[in-house]
Amino acid sequence: MAYAPASLPPNLFKAALGAGQPQIGLWSALCSNIASEIIAGAGFDWIVIDTEHAPNEIPGLLSQLQAMSNGTAEPVVRCAWNDAVLIKRILDVGARSLLVPFVQNGEEARRAVAATRYPPRGIRGVAVAPRANRYGRVADYHRTAHESTCVLVQVETRTALGEIEAIASVEGVDGIFIGPSDLAADFGHLANPRHPEVQTAIGDGCARIRAAGKAAGILTSDPDEAARYLESGFTFVAVGSDVGILARGAEKLAAQSKQRASGLVK
Repeated sequence: MAYAPASLPPNLFKAALGAGQPQIGLWSALCSNIASEIIAGAGFDWIVIDTEHAPNEIPGLLSQLQAMSNGTAEPVVRCAWNDAVLIKRILDVGARSLLVPFVQNGEEARRAVAATRYPPRGIRGVAVAPRANRYGRVADYHRTAHESTCVLVQVETRTALGEIEAIASVEGVDGIFIGPSDLAADFGHLANPRHPEVQTAIGDGCARIRAAGKAAGILTSDPDEAARYLESGFTFVAVGSDVGILARGAEKLAAQSKQRASGLVK
């Protein structure tokens, strides 16, 4: 049988953002390929594999991407920093949707996009046969990879909020994610993203992101708050995390079981 070139599936998450279709996501920080496989098939549209605030490194990231390959969710890797070397390595192992933290202005957004594009569109280093192009089996990958690459940038300070229009104007930015926890800290309300001042800033930021023609994203663990965010115009909303599901679920089960057991003690 003659060899037939491979092809990559379309990035449905990127397409949905461009069409303004709501996308429900989950955060993943357990650094487990088994956990990733479980949640990837749960019905979410996108799942963040966090390398900024979770102890994920490239080998573990690779195993999680492999585990998620048959799931419903698009893996979105949050880089540890807006660094071309980190981004290059993440792309080469097969990620194609990235969340880049702490982007403060248009120039930093351009740097993030450039790191995901091969020359002449950017500065991504060229590997001939990485996992990203099925080990050299995807024809014309290097000239077309950017078409399925989704770049999300994270704004998480008052300074960054003031630069939303400049960030949104950068070609190649598919969405802008508002980081509620860091934003709250920058406003002087550490660990209190529900403070009215922070919520007002989040609402204003979302409206400006949408007005600039980009998808707006955010994270919350409160289902009611997630519904409000979607109603207010956010397009991609993460509604919890694998750590939260495990921790709170385990605590609830232990408390319920102990309460029942205590009623049996005479």
